[in-house]
Amino acid sequence: MKKVLIALDYDPTSKKVAEVGFTMAKAMGAEIVLVHVVVDLVAYSLTYLNMGPLQMDSGIELKEASQQFLEKMKHYLGDMTIKTLIKESDFAECILETVKEEDIDILVMGSHSQKWLENIVIGSVTESVLKQITIPMFIIPTKNREL
Repeated sequence: MKKVLIALDYDPTSKKVAEVGFTMAKAMGAEIVLVHVVVDLVAYSLTYLNMGPLQMDSGIELKEASQQFLEKMKHYLGDMTIKTLIKESDFAECILETVKEEDIDILVMGSHSQKWLENIVIGSVTESVLKQITIPMFIIPTKNREL
């Protein structure tokens, strides 16, 4: 395993996903790529980071905020050599495209669906990726957001 892709969203549990993926990649001596997929501006305006709600007026600002989020995650992990990518479109499609484009060997994702039935199995986005992916995938179960 030479390259690990860690898919992150703005959920507070992203730190856990990043930590586990980072530790696994370092243990394998693998290169790390962090990716964040921008899906919907309205959804992000309601999403909270540690510093407060995102107030975005445009997709450009959202991409800039997303890049800042990934840069903060690199600092948090203590490795500035980590590659970061911002993608825009359907989450599952972007993850699968990134796996191919970046020649990824293993994908790390969290599963923290808000729906009770999906919580029993895995999140719908994670499930969609899992059904289509052709490389190993490491799913990190996370709890729902703490209020």
